[in-house]
Amino acid sequence: MTEVNRKIHVIGINSYKFEDLSFKLQNLFLETENIAVPNSYFEEIKSWSENGLLKKKSFFSSKSNNELINWLRSRNTDVILISRGDPLWFGIGRILLENFSKNELSFHPSNTCIQLAFSKLKIPWQDTVNVSIHGRDSTKLVEALKTKPTNLAIITDSKSRSLEIIKKNLSELNLIDFYDFWLCEEIGFENENIRKLNLKESLPSDISSLNIAVLTKTKKNNLNNTLPLFGISDVNFKTFEDRPNLLTKREVRVQILADLELPKSGVIWDIGAGCGSIGLEALKLRPKLDLFCIDKRIGSKALILENSKKLGVKPKFIFEEDIKNKLNTRNLNSFKKPNRLVIGGCDKKTKLEIINKIAQGMSNGDIIVIPIIDIQTIKELKEKLEDKDFKTTLNVIQTYKSLSIAEGMRLEPNNPVFLLKGKK
Repeated sequence: MTEVNRKIHVIGINSYKFEDLSFKLQNLFLETENIAVPNSYFEEIKSWSENGLLKKKSFFSSKSNNELINWLRSRNTDVILISRGDPLWFGIGRILLENFSKNELSFHPSNTCIQLAFSKLKIPWQDTVNVSIHGRDSTKLVEALKTKPTNLAIITDSKSRSLEIIKKNLSELNLIDFYDFWLCEEIGFENENIRKLNLKESLPSDISSLNIAVLTKTKKNNLNNTLPLFGISDVNFKTFEDRPNLLTKREVRVQILADLELPKSGVIWDIGAGCGSIGLEALKLRPKLDLFCIDKRIGSKALILENSKKLGVKPKFIFEEDIKNKLNTRNLNSFKKPNRLVIGGCDKKTKLEIINKIAQGMSNGDIIVIPIIDIQTIKELKEKLEDKDFKTTLNVIQTYKSLSIAEGMRLEPNNPVFLLKGKK
């Protein structure tokens, strides 16, 4: 990369008014002949030169493509390139650094559109996840949505169906009711407009092409009477903030509940319960069951209690401790033996120990279901169940979810889960 003795000054703006620039940048503009401006607001910036400037300006209407790079290379004197916000934040800065030396470039950032939007919304934004789908596909957006961040800021693309894609992705991931959706148009400019949209309705027809979307976690509670009888959406279960995927997904949970062949009454143990999704939905289906939830993670009891209130059910006991403590240091005869047992969230050795100590006390017709992601553990677990007089079956659950993209739709696979069932 050849060094040249001139500077490319990349100036971020949040306004089309010349007077909103700092005095330093105003003087830089007055003294610089070569000015590159994105064609979408070329006329607004060109009008800055109509106020009796002594030095003649040479303006270049930029489409942020190779023509711009070639034009910049052809200049022998200093150049100003106008950008929006911070050029190094999802902006032209990355492309410039790939084509020019750092010594040639000088960046003068302004506030980002996201920073301005959160200041208008009066919401702290230090933990916000930022995603751009401007000139990009929605893969990063989907990845971010799956983690269910508290706040998500999305830079859209006026040339694509960005807002429609965001709306569809939220619906496909069952997150429509999880977020408030803020449409922020022309942030920092004269026609600035911020409005909260109801995504269950059609998008407005008068949306400015200069927009971003901000998603903030809603304060609304999902009431029990809005839940379906069966197949409760994942979003209705609160889980650990730092481990949002630590729950049994709906598609797998539905099959586990079916395999359990839930009786009207009896005892169900949910070992490695996590946020309680399996046991609590079982209790919603069969309210007369006695549910024992066991999970060793700190905070799991409070989490299960909160989810039980949302579902309108009440577990018999919730134990926040390692199941091995119960197996080795407590008299299991003081607890009701399970008629239905789900074993998840522990290693192979612990699973084998659970089967060894609990299965022998279970009665004919009782059922054990074990979700497994490690195929190498299946053989030993299956043999252990059969040694305890359980008839076994094995299914693999592999599901795909449709997700909207600019070109239409793609199918995204969920991780396969093996369900080992034993019926005595």
